[in-house]
Amino acid sequence: MSYTVLKSIHIIFVVSWFAGLFYLPRLLVYHAEAQAKGEPEKGILSKQFEKMEKILFNAIMIPAMFLTWITGLSLIYVAWLSSFGSQGWLHLKLGFVVAITVYHFVCRYLILQFRKGNFILSGTQLRLYNEIATILLVAVVFLVVAKNTLDWMYGLGGFVVFAIVIMAAVTIVKKIRNKA
Repeated sequence: MSYTVLKSIHIIFVVSWFAGLFYLPRLLVYHAEAQAKGEPEKGILSKQFEKMEKILFNAIMIPAMFLTWITGLSLIYVAWLSSFGSQGWLHLKLGFVVAITVYHFVCRYLILQFRKGNFILSGTQLRLYNEIATILLVAVVFLVVAKNTLDWMYGLGGFVVFAIVIMAAVTIVKKIRNKA
């Protein structure tokens, strides 16, 4: 298999994985907020959200995560194995991918807690949590595109500023929504 075909397949699995990482926390927001409704609406919504969360996680997110890792490690083997030690951007990218994987499994933990009726995060907290995937994606994309041309201090500063802007935007939208 050529490098470009492998890279294309890797990107497809990354997109699939992130589709789930963006959508699942949104489902969790709605699931948590459904708890404020009266019965029978609360029970009906909870059962539906549990089903949607389970299918999304097991049928899309888990396979996409594993295939992202497999194709990504294959790319490292094919293209950078001989120079892996000198690819600082790649080490940092892998660190972010590990963080994305941890985020993935925290989503699983939240699903299991919600299924038990233990809503450990509010809708607002889940809205903020939902933005972590966006922040991590932006970091990885900039690393992959800029590689070693990215000045680490500017990159880190931009990453922190972007994270603050995203979190502030979520908080402002929540305040506007509460006033309306």
